[in-house]
Amino acid sequence: MSQLRLPFSTLSPAAYQGLVATSQALAHSPLGLELVELIYLRISQINGCAFCLGKHAQTLREQGVAQAKLDHLAGWRLSELFDARERAALEWAETLTFVAEKGAPDALYEPLKAHFTDAEISDLTLVVALMNAFNRLAVGMKL
Repeated sequence: MSQLRLPFSTLSPAAYQGLVATSQALAHSPLGLELVELIYLRISQINGCAFCLGKHAQTLREQGVAQAKLDHLAGWRLSELFDARERAALEWAETLTFVAEKGAPDALYEPLKAHFTDAEISDLTLVVALMNAFNRLAVGMKL
């Protein structure tokens, strides 16, 4: 592991604590901790954040998620281990993670309505935004 470039949590304590507070709020979201952590893990796979990969995979194992499901996450579209709700959430997470390339088209937003309330869609979008922020901090500062 390389040395931390800057101690961002102490250099920008108020901003960092805001991210932590958001994370704590989302851990108690009606989405459920398992789905939140699954989204965190998938986004961390995309962004190549080794620190977050270890952290969220461990949390999911502690939550009782089968290792096979974690093994299939990168290929979730081809796996039968993910239900329709998880698939809609993973699709939205990937869409927003690549928002500069794809935008956020209605065709990928609309399927969320079959599985989530408006408040849950809002929480899901915050989950995606937060994990992308944490990944950028961790990768950028070599956490």
